[in-house]
Amino acid sequence: MLKEGDKAIDFKLAGIDENGNEKEFSLKDFKGKKVVLYFYPKDNTPGCTQEACDFRDNMSRLVKDNVAVLGVSPDSINSHKKFKEQHGLAFPLLSDPDRKIASLYGAYGEKQMYGKTSLGIIRSTFLIDAGGKLEKAWRGVKAAGHVDEVLKTL
Repeated sequence: MLKEGDKAIDFKLAGIDENGNEKEFSLKDFKGKKVVLYFYPKDNTPGCTQEACDFRDNMSRLVKDNVAVLGVSPDSINSHKKFKEQHGLAFPLLSDPDRKIASLYGAYGEKQMYGKTSLGIIRSTFLIDAGGKLEKAWRGVKAAGHVDEVLKTL
């Protein structure tokens, strides 16, 4: 599992950019910037919507600090496009349908929900420094208040 101080794992994922256009994204595209890479279970669900909107509402603070935000879930490009449009999200959403990148980052696996164990996306956020190293990892986070934790770390 990726640990703080490790080199972040690069990836290539299709996604929707901040303007609503489909394109391929790589971590290398953001070299020289800090990156908040957050994994979430599903578009348009209560917790995921709250987390995305909290990032949206704090984008001016993040951009001011030269930070890019990337949201990743297994949802399709079409689902991401609708989610972005519905909530005015001004950052890219990436599609990881086979959960390969989530697995590499330790954001996919067994989790507990309502007393049941299942496989799924483990809500996680990774702060990657401008040189491509993992600066901070938050695993199994609660959506409410999480963006404030990220901002305190920045």
